[in-house]
Amino acid sequence: MSDLFSPAMVGNVETRNRIFMAPLTRSRADDESDVPADMAIEYYAQRASSGLIIAEATQINPVGKGYIRTPGIYAAEHVQKWREITDAVHAKGGKIFLQLWHVGRISHTHFQPNGNAPLAPSAVKPDVEVFFDGKKQPASMPKAMTVEEIKSTVEDFRKAAAYAKEAHFDGVEIHSANGYLIDQFIRDKTNHRDDEYGGSLENRCRLLSEVTEAVLTVWEPSQVGVRLSPVGNQNDIADSDPLNTFTYAINMLNNYHLAYLHMVEKFPTMGISNRDLKIQESLRNVWQGFYIANGEYDYLNGQRAVESGYADAVAYGRPYIANPDLVERFALGAELNEPDPDTFYQGEEKGYTDYPFLNER
Repeated sequence: MSDLFSPAMVGNVETRNRIFMAPLTRSRADDESDVPADMAIEYYAQRASSGLIIAEATQINPVGKGYIRTPGIYAAEHVQKWREITDAVHAKGGKIFLQLWHVGRISHTHFQPNGNAPLAPSAVKPDVEVFFDGKKQPASMPKAMTVEEIKSTVEDFRKAAAYAKEAHFDGVEIHSANGYLIDQFIRDKTNHRDDEYGGSLENRCRLLSEVTEAVLTVWEPSQVGVRLSPVGNQNDIADSDPLNTFTYAINMLNNYHLAYLHMVEKFPTMGISNRDLKIQESLRNVWQGFYIANGEYDYLNGQRAVESGYADAVAYGRPYIANPDLVERFALGAELNEPDPDTFYQGEEKGYTDYPFLNER
């Protein structure tokens, strides 16, 4: 019987435990170049005792950006800095994947090249705010993508995957969750298309399948994961029949024999209904491979999830912000540091690399 501290094989990547670090947007990259900050080297190396670090959401092209100071993986200068980060993690015996990201409509003309409209499956304006120039502002009306723009985006995912390999990552995760571009294509609230990328489940999941296949031209299936979030309404997302929609999507992903499925079961501060819980339970049974559970787990719930066989690993988000030695704290039953919400998405070293380890107290 496995527990959180048991080693695991995630595809062909061996991890020393099942306490994984979830991807966490921290807004510390250079806002002009999208190059990760120097301090990210220490930040990730501090957390290398995690079984697997899934590095923060990283835009595959300039159009995929929707937040201040988020990193990119579309140029040689990104590869160079990410390689310093991955080498630092590997030097401490850690494993690290990169999450490939395109925000789609969750953006603003401020972030877009030449002030263009953000791209999306359909011109459906999200009821969300984005932050820049020191304040929150409504997201911009997006532009429905042409088929040519969709194909170009698929190619950018492939290129980003190749850059991630150059940067010495152990694998990549395709971000298909949280109301971002691929999720927008999957859901009928945001996809009103009537071409080969809209309407039927096959068509709405086509972008996910094409991106997956493009990434698989670069990486082995055993080094590629996918993130989904079937329940919840993060970033003004919804679907009229999430059980049927995501049953189709997960069955499709089963055919690729990927390293894992990373499921966002619950979003922080968001309630979850009994209907959502039942949907989540049903979808868990559809997936046939390695399953990473994510959703405000604590130590005890995470331990139970792995011991019962429900999950193969648990991804922890906010606990990893304040506790670089989370694995050691769980093992000892030690008190956790409390994270500072004011520095989640802004600041420099404060609230980023200055949280104390147990042996520093």
